[in-house]
Amino acid sequence: MKTTKWLSITVAAALNLGGWMATPSLAADGTAPHERIAHRLAEKLNLTGDQKAQIRAVLKGEKDVLLPLLGQMHDARIALRAAIHADGANETSVRAAAARVGAAEGDLAVERMKIYGKIAPILTDEQRRQISDFEQRADTFVDGVIARAGERLGD
Repeated sequence: MKTTKWLSITVAAALNLGGWMATPSLAADGTAPHERIAHRLAEKLNLTGDQKAQIRAVLKGEKDVLLPLLGQMHDARIALRAAIHADGANETSVRAAAARVGAAEGDLAVERMKIYGKIAPILTDEQRRQISDFEQRADTFVDGVIARAGERLGD
């Protein structure tokens, strides 16, 4: 289970699907959202058994670098929330905490780029195009959410 969970998180991050962080909540079937997303992604891309094995090998090789970066990102976000809610919170302390989140995101983005550089050649041109389409749809979805929030707040 641990390897599957790690693999799911990493596949989604490595394929650069928005750079989201996994959530700890579980569905009724005991799977976390990132696991379901990674499984659906593998199905939609129609990954072969050989591709899955190659990707798993790449991710296994990057585990010792990626997991600490994910932990640093999580810790930085926790510290940012704490800075926002602290008694006597001020702009300087919140900006400093936000800068630490930014630095952690930058480190993670560089690692995602490296991993994607190793995974992309395993994929077909069509699979890479599909990933690009998924990312575009995700961006369009978020743009719509932001627009609707602006409309609702304007009422």
